[in-house]
Amino acid sequence: MKFNISKVSLELKEKIQKKINEKTKPLGSLGKLEDTALKIALIQDTLSPNLINPAIIVFAGDHGICEAGVSAYPKEVTYQMVMNFLNGGAGINVFCGQNNIQIKVVDSGVGFDFPENLSLINAKIAYGTKNFLTEPAMSAEQCELAINRGAEIVQQVQSNGCNIIGFGEMGIGNTSSAAVIINQLTNLPLETCTGRGTGLDDKGLAKKREILNRAISNHKVIDKDPVKILSTFGGFEIAMICGAILKAAELKMVIMIDGFIVTSALLAAYKMENAVLDYCIFTHVSDEYGHKYLLDELKVEPLVNLRMRLGEGTGAAVTYPIIQSAVNFLNKMASFNSAGVTGKNE
Repeated sequence: MKFNISKVSLELKEKIQKKINEKTKPLGSLGKLEDTALKIALIQDTLSPNLINPAIIVFAGDHGICEAGVSAYPKEVTYQMVMNFLNGGAGINVFCGQNNIQIKVVDSGVGFDFPENLSLINAKIAYGTKNFLTEPAMSAEQCELAINRGAEIVQQVQSNGCNIIGFGEMGIGNTSSAAVIINQLTNLPLETCTGRGTGLDDKGLAKKREILNRAISNHKVIDKDPVKILSTFGGFEIAMICGAILKAAELKMVIMIDGFIVTSALLAAYKMENAVLDYCIFTHVSDEYGHKYLLDELKVEPLVNLRMRLGEGTGAAVTYPIIQSAVNFLNKMASFNSAGVTGKNE
């Protein structure tokens, strides 16, 4: 549970900005690409950053809160979608394949026994969380174990040469966990944090909000400790993503933050170690209601809005080429001097 995360050094900031400004373009004309290039160069503490062996880790877990009727889909969809990931048929497989991103799938706590011959990382804590309407989702020990296992998986991926990483998730019911985590760790009302998830109609959404309000009333976490919030309302996959983000920041990796669920895990990590934000690129704003408000709460700006809300890490995978473009212009675009182009009049 101990993470040594230092804030990004700003020692090279002026030199990096000067390099950006001297490219053959009007000042600021590459917009968010310039911001992204600066951020990555600061993370890597270099004037010539590079992106090596990008990876997205998809964590999957089941949620006991589904028993209360908060989702439009049955919980067996979780394990079925894990099999789809492993067979290469999901959205995340398509986009990772398109952009040469390695994908790893983790059983964080799915209520199913997978065959042992699959290319699945078995980090199962239990066969799903408890129903947090009536009892805490997991014990404190289980939560800490999940955080640590997420960290260990990132350590392994980084040791194989990866320096840019993103995270995805699969877990029927996990928008309910994320909504309560966000509500409990910010000043955002629960109604603002709670959306339609897998496609609830108005009646289903009203029921979901009513159930989550009751769950919050049943579990008063007075000190708003992020680990207590995670253990009371979270999912094993969300806790693992929290640990994975913390370890990635400790290892000074570039972290691609996906949508609503992943950002809720980041929020918990941020409440534990504020410096994690220095390493995060917010790839997109999800169409899941509440994500835009959480990004505002964190005072961060996403790269794009594609009205996506699939999860799985797909927002990060689709946006990766934009991040590549930021690094490429910084490294390969000519300067006014090298191109023999007259610069701006002083």
